[in-house]
Amino acid sequence: MAGDMVNRIMKLVADKCIEGASVRELCEQGDQWILEETCKVFKKEKEMKKGIAFPTCISVNNCICHFTPLRSDKDVTLQNGDMVKIDMGAHVDGFIAVLAHTIVAGSSLDNKVDGRKADVVLAANLAAQVALRLVKPGNENLAVTDAIQKAAEAYDCKPVEGMLSHLVKRNKIDGDKAIIQNPNEAQRKEHEKCEFEVNEVYAIDIIVSTGEGKGREHDTRTTVYKKTDTVYQLKMKASRAFFSEVDKKFGSMPFTLR
Repeated sequence: MAGDMVNRIMKLVADKCIEGASVRELCEQGDQWILEETCKVFKKEKEMKKGIAFPTCISVNNCICHFTPLRSDKDVTLQNGDMVKIDMGAHVDGFIAVLAHTIVAGSSLDNKVDGRKADVVLAANLAAQVALRLVKPGNENLAVTDAIQKAAEAYDCKPVEGMLSHLVKRNKIDGDKAIIQNPNEAQRKEHEKCEFEVNEVYAIDIIVSTGEGKGREHDTRTTVYKKTDTVYQLKMKASRAFFSEVDKKFGSMPFTLR
């Protein structure tokens, strides 16, 4: 159910990613559509939580992921030729569906993508298809890591170092098992090997670059947060009020300050 919702909303958002579009407005619209769709189901179940499992994010060109600006932040205006990465998530009663998609603004059947932009899109698509075929009971996560690497390198591209595809559980978007992309030596040693089991659900998160595949810090501030299981006694009244609001609206799901 949540999967059907995000698939429909992803198409609506992608269709609006045209030259001159505001990234901030598109993110706000995506979140609004998720809330509207989830409110339509199980109306009689007053205690059931549903809504945004991951806020709508639109990351352009060399911005890796999770860009969703606040109204006080500098906006980004899309231009033809921009590589636009969209991700979002919805949940119904804690059952999560997350989705990501990449488009090139202004592309069409008559204006096809070519060059290195085409290479990186094809590399990411091939890596995703390979991962989907390997994530099955009995296989191990590091085998998927190696297959993603080979798929990206076939197009002279690199998976972004250290990105994780997590096990998804009810009310938990980042479970304890994960598939790591392009790990450095230290990450490969520290990353826990695991075997996929029957009825497990994974959010396959493939991010590929035409560059070195290494993320760099940017001056854009973080706007997506998630409540952890850490217990801490808040002393300020404003802090307790904020925590209570987050817990009521989002529970354990990621949220944006927007």
